[in-house]
Amino acid sequence: MPQAQLDDPEGTLAMLRDSVATLASRFPGPASVRAKRAAGGDRDAALWQAMAEAGWSAILLPEELGGAGLTLAEQVVVSEALGRALISEPVAISAVLSSRLLAAAAQSQERERLAAGLVGGNLALAPAWIDAPGRAMTAQKTPGGGFSLTGTKRHVDLALSASDFLVTADMADGVGLFAVRAGGPGMSVETAAGVDGAVIGTLRLERCAVPVEALIASAPSLDDLMDEPIAAARVALAAELAGIASRAVEITIDYTKGRVQFGKPIASFQVIQHRLVDMWTDAEFACAAVVNAVETLALGDDRAGRMAVLAAKARAGDAAVSVCRRAVHLHGAMGFTDESDIGLYLKRATGLNATLGQPEDLRLQFVNLERAA
Repeated sequence: MPQAQLDDPEGTLAMLRDSVATLASRFPGPASVRAKRAAGGDRDAALWQAMAEAGWSAILLPEELGGAGLTLAEQVVVSEALGRALISEPVAISAVLSSRLLAAAAQSQERERLAAGLVGGNLALAPAWIDAPGRAMTAQKTPGGGFSLTGTKRHVDLALSASDFLVTADMADGVGLFAVRAGGPGMSVETAAGVDGAVIGTLRLERCAVPVEALIASAPSLDDLMDEPIAAARVALAAELAGIASRAVEITIDYTKGRVQFGKPIASFQVIQHRLVDMWTDAEFACAAVVNAVETLALGDDRAGRMAVLAAKARAGDAAVSVCRRAVHLHGAMGFTDESDIGLYLKRATGLNATLGQPEDLRLQFVNLERAA
């Protein structure tokens, strides 16, 4: 079946894949998705703790901060396997993006606290950097030496269960990244259910006072602060989407082999075989695009790496949604029922496809980069 084929001379990546499969046997992804949806929650605390104990919450966090200090290759293997297992914890945002933000932050006690919590799984970090129209987050210095934050952030993962928000805010001399503890005065959170049952949060701050040590990083612009972490998160998302597509192909092949019409398994019909081949091809190309992104980034060419990341996320997003739609169709009427896991794969693919850029937007960014050469 399709799979990201990365160099693995010591067998480390294979062991990582096996470890995810082992954890998934203890915490079945579809059951976790249904339980979170029924409870209206945004995190499976026991599952997240188990993932942290396995080291998956801090794969890209430097060793000096207590993380694994590994590369995108290891992250891709874990994310792809999580996608296959339908483990829907927000790894790409809360783990990958947070790790890269902390890695680039200045050394401080607050940074150490956040990193330790991420590694141990006892803190849930929720990056919040997307401003609501007309409500851009601003940070004003206060007479006491701290800051007052006012504004609204949209599309915040883990908004309900976050222990700390990593909030970007406009400052007089650029953009700052603030660690804001959840539940403080001047903070409110609103949520809505996404298509896959995930909780989409909106964070509102009104003159929310934070101490001076809450400012853990700063940069001339938001792009300078967020570009590299977002690129890493997009690669992780692309890998997860590729895993979803690959597993959807496997599930559908197994189903069509067992479903009998006119005295034969429908997998024996040529038209069904053609559709399965098309699905397999899309999943294979998605995996190849993810591998290309990892290998291109490793070469150190910034522009080529950015283009490869955009291509991987766009390709994997389109593939996962398309493959899962066709999988639901080939399952017939039962594919639309909640009891059928394949529908959960489609919903998860749809949600991840929209995260950090729809394919159409990413392709426009790709074209603009290409023309800028």
